[in-house]
Amino acid sequence: MRYGFIYPGDDPVLAVELAELAERNGWDAFFVWEGVWATDPWSVLAAAAVRTSTIRLGTMLTPVPRRRPWELASQTMTVDRLSGGRVILSAGLGVPQSAEERFWLFEDDPGRRVRAEQLDESLELIQRMWRGEASDFAGTHWHAKATSQMIPPTPVQQPRITTWVVGVWPRPKSMRRLASADGWIPNFAPPGADVTPEASGYTPEVAADAIAWLRAERERLGLADQPFDVTQEGTTSGTDASADAAAVRRWADVGVNWWLESDWSVPRERIEAYARERIAAGPPRG
Repeated sequence: MRYGFIYPGDDPVLAVELAELAERNGWDAFFVWEGVWATDPWSVLAAAAVRTSTIRLGTMLTPVPRRRPWELASQTMTVDRLSGGRVILSAGLGVPQSAEERFWLFEDDPGRRVRAEQLDESLELIQRMWRGEASDFAGTHWHAKATSQMIPPTPVQQPRITTWVVGVWPRPKSMRRLASADGWIPNFAPPGADVTPEASGYTPEVAADAIAWLRAERERLGLADQPFDVTQEGTTSGTDASADAAAVRRWADVGVNWWLESDWSVPRERIEAYARERIAAGPPRG
């Protein structure tokens, strides 16, 4: 099991300091969130990249359909090179307008189907750019022309930057999208339920079924021998090591290999104190 900390605040200076603190205290990754009118996460991660040496750095998460693929490819490549190959891109559709109106202040939500199409096209185009391929691309939503001029350097990580993708279990189309990626960020919508960020009922037992399906699908794709990450977000106390380790062990036992420590309910005025205290306490290792 590896352990990441998700910073729920938006102070860029503090975020860089916390990334250093997380590295010193044994965390394996440090994540910041990506908004619309918000602190720019890739600028923060670039600063953290040159102040750290081992900890992985990423977003949790990037609403890829809302980004121009070439700009996201450029930003992630830059931070990956600055960090020596430590970037994780966490990719999702973005929240629907009905769930988070603040994310749709400047545009209308085109709907889940269109955002899913944009995500698929963007990931394909971005991976080409990460490999230094400047070829023609003709999608429904994105287009690119071949060029041989001013092609930027590639990321350190090859053939691509580590990419985790949100997948909704047990929806086959959503799960197949991520099966060929590098990791799964779980969402859960049982038959008849809507897909929402607050989906309930996702348990280690449900995760076990999903992980078994993913293993079979990756074997079918010829990827069974390639590393693959399965993540789980949660909150532990940082004060009761035994209880914290037991909470994580329930997920580790079914195949989860990344625990992402997060608490989105912390009041704004308490975020700095919470983050410093929880990071300093270290990951909930068993």
